[in-house]
Amino acid sequence: MSLDAWISLTVVLAVFPLMAFSRLGPDIVLLGAVILLLTLGVIDPAQALGGFSSTGLFTVAFMYVLVASIRETGGIDLIIRFVLGRPRSESGALARLILPVASLSGFLNNTPVVATYIPAVLSWSRRLKLPAHRLLMPLSFASILGGTITLFGTSTNLVVHGLLVERYPDLAMGLFDLAWVGLPVALLGLLYLIVVAPHLLPSRRGTASAFENPREFTIEMEVDPAGPLVDRTVEEAGLRHLRELFLVEIERDGNVVSVVGPGERLKGGDRLVFAGTSDGAVELQQIRGLVPSRHGESSLEKEYKERRLVEAVVSDQCQFVGKSIRDGHFRTLYGAAVLAVCRGGERVAGNLGQVRLQPADVLLLEARPPFIERHRQSRDFLLISQVNGQARPKHEKAWLAWSILAGVVALATTGVMSMMNAAMLGAVLVLVTGCCSVGAAKRGLDTQVLLTIAASFGLGAALESSGAAATLAGLALGLADGNPWLLLIGSYLLVAMLTELVTNNAAAVITFPVVMASAESLGVSPMPFVVAVMFAASASFITPIGYQTNLMVHGPGGYRFGDFLRVGGLLNVLTAVVALTLIPLVWGF
Repeated sequence: MSLDAWISLTVVLAVFPLMAFSRLGPDIVLLGAVILLLTLGVIDPAQALGGFSSTGLFTVAFMYVLVASIRETGGIDLIIRFVLGRPRSESGALARLILPVASLSGFLNNTPVVATYIPAVLSWSRRLKLPAHRLLMPLSFASILGGTITLFGTSTNLVVHGLLVERYPDLAMGLFDLAWVGLPVALLGLLYLIVVAPHLLPSRRGTASAFENPREFTIEMEVDPAGPLVDRTVEEAGLRHLRELFLVEIERDGNVVSVVGPGERLKGGDRLVFAGTSDGAVELQQIRGLVPSRHGESSLEKEYKERRLVEAVVSDQCQFVGKSIRDGHFRTLYGAAVLAVCRGGERVAGNLGQVRLQPADVLLLEARPPFIERHRQSRDFLLISQVNGQARPKHEKAWLAWSILAGVVALATTGVMSMMNAAMLGAVLVLVTGCCSVGAAKRGLDTQVLLTIAASFGLGAALESSGAAATLAGLALGLADGNPWLLLIGSYLLVAMLTELVTNNAAAVITFPVVMASAESLGVSPMPFVVAVMFAASASFITPIGYQTNLMVHGPGGYRFGDFLRVGGLLNVLTAVVALTLIPLVWGF
């Protein structure tokens, strides 16, 4: 191999462990790798920036706007209220949940679908007296399976199809071509989730049980009207820097002061709510002017318009991962107070301020009402939902948003417009008709995914132009002994393994030139290999970190790493067997 090929291969091999095991986001890692290759002269500026002009990338971006319109108008909530109902058995509940989710995920990005469903499922499971962990993992897996049915189903399908069209313009696929394989894969996978998966899931406690009793993680005191703390600020009263406790809120005359600042002045009869350990009660009793609360009902069990109790799932990109809540100044940064932390279905005991956050931790927060909208699209949180919050009311424009999406699908299916043009037209229409505001559209764009896709193109170009892809293809052919079946299986397994460690888009785009070079060297059609890359990149069931929706349900469901391996491992094998059997029958070598 040439020096450029060795450099390209070294950089690519370094990228995968960095994305899998470092706290750097995949977009940062991949952009850094592209900059390094550009600096070393392995690729030129046109190749480095080629991803930003990809039709697949722009199609994904426009689809994000369409999905934002469905979400903003309450279109998904409308379906949730219609389909969940009151089933009589667990299998009936699973069917009512996963069949609509899989159908929606064939046309919408599955992350907002799952994000909208999770709060509804938590509330629904309480009404059914069914543990939430029996439903949340199937919810995530069903959304992944549904994404394999159409080209719109996942961003990976759109991006890989864009690469295919650039390389072989005459091999463009129709919107529903994948359904020949995707539909059998999805149906068998959903049947597995209803019949087999419940027997493999052990009993787990979720956040609902961990957070159900506020008295377990809060202490309430009152300001003695005749005591020395009256008219003192929180700072002057010594309540700002307690060792074991945080002052969360002040209940005063039927109202509440949430996320209390150090300059707030105390009044006689104020009811102070502290979060922390029971040992902290001793510290409070030593402060003159504070007496135990005489009220029976906990302040957190009351509803106030000035505050919200929300659950937030910590992202692996959160700047607080590895930091303690107190040292990171969580309350100052987010304007929200942490009441409790749930990890693996259990509330984290001990000094709350010293808890070091981990990915998939679920935080019970007290915040002001604007917090939810302000941080809903934050990279620090995978999911933010109001505790016991009701689904938003039906919006009068939900039907219009769904109609625009249906029109986009019809235009792309009939070939009147390309998928990118149809998605672009749909994005313009939802903005013009008011189904989605410009601000909501901006928030709906997942810039990390878009940058990851664009940067992946640069690495793929480096492998191809340097000759590294051809060399790797030669090694793959040698291992497969020139057998297209073995090469197809090997390609599928490679992408499926990488997608469990890094993002599915990066795994697909970086391996694409190697797989295509292998097919070309063998002199067979590239189509079976293209479709195998699409399905393998989506088959992310065995780890919570392999796919974002898995990480979203990991905390609220109280799952452990082994739960995904136990349930998802068999599902991975099932989807691989079905896909690898059908792909060559539909797209021959």
